[in-house]
Amino acid sequence: MLKDKKILLIAFIVYFLSTLSSYLLFTKSPLAQKFTSPVPPPTTTPNGEIVFDETLPKTEVCPLNGAKYSKQQKTWWEKHRPLGIMIENHENARPQSGLNSADIIYEAVAEGGITRTLSIYYCGAPVQIGPIRSARTYFLDWISEYGDSPLYVHVGGANTPGPADALGQISDFGWNTYNDLNQFSIGFPTFWRDYNRLGHATATEHTMYSTTSKLWDFAAKNRKLSTKNEDGVSWDEGFVPYEFKDDAPSTERASSQGVHIEFWENAGDYNIDWTYEKASNQYSRKNGGTAHIDKNTGKQLTAKNLVVLYMQERSANDGYENNVHLLYKTKGTGKAQVFMDGKEIKATWSKKTRTDKTILTDESGDEIKFTRGKIWFHILPLEGIVRVK
Repeated sequence: MLKDKKILLIAFIVYFLSTLSSYLLFTKSPLAQKFTSPVPPPTTTPNGEIVFDETLPKTEVCPLNGAKYSKQQKTWWEKHRPLGIMIENHENARPQSGLNSADIIYEAVAEGGITRTLSIYYCGAPVQIGPIRSARTYFLDWISEYGDSPLYVHVGGANTPGPADALGQISDFGWNTYNDLNQFSIGFPTFWRDYNRLGHATATEHTMYSTTSKLWDFAAKNRKLSTKNEDGVSWDEGFVPYEFKDDAPSTERASSQGVHIEFWENAGDYNIDWTYEKASNQYSRKNGGTAHIDKNTGKQLTAKNLVVLYMQERSANDGYENNVHLLYKTKGTGKAQVFMDGKEIKATWSKKTRTDKTILTDESGDEIKFTRGKIWFHILPLEGIVRVK
């Protein structure tokens, strides 16, 4: 009799343990997650490229643009901080590398009607980026929105004494040789020049490149800036993210929409045309009438959200050659337009200080929720042109 009880007890214990194991293995409960294996790291190719497993569930939200990625990718991005890179848009620099991989992009005229972008990287997979160009003062106001000591990458910059002195302002902020990654003070191998990337020789100013991995590694090793600084302060203390929503249902999307943008009159090579695609719920970009391609992938540039900010533009009058340095009234309030889901929202932008977020509100005064995915800001002078089809 005693022997039978022992057999029954052993059988019960075996059943209980096997049931518990199955529960822990196949459920997503907090208890189960304590016992399951850790998230596998991404793979690294022989040339050092990091590759994420795209078959993993995309459950983790990027704090910058709301896009969803795997836990594997989140574990990776939580080891660094946002990286803002000055990438030029001169016609001789196209197609650029890495624009399609940015989380958020700000585009404004740098000089002479030629636009330049501040491309923000944090969640997307690491890529080669460039051509990298010089700093401008107004872009400093936008990179400053990304928490404590965001990394700012450029090749020199405007430094004529006066209101457009970007390098002087970087020094005043305490960024020099800290979160400021100026190629002039870093050099090879973090940065390098590639004169034949486009298959033909090009002017020197269009040849500077790097990779997001090299820049994050340099910041961590040489500036002690990873996700936290040396004092243990996380980059996102004080960071205020935008609000996000899922894609609109297909039945609520517009069938088509075209958005034509002119930064300056008579600068047709820098006019932008965005075409809405209902099936993918995103916009595809043309620049100067030609499909704008990312050199890394050979694919056309796309965005989920288009934002137009109208700001007062004026010359700096700082004595620089041909008076090309510009200023934009980045703080205060002004008119805006937001395009997503194939629809237009008439909006207002506002920004209190350099480090405050640029807020977008609709006609009811409610903050706009962006569709998850890339946000592309276009900064236009008050007389800039936007035509919607």
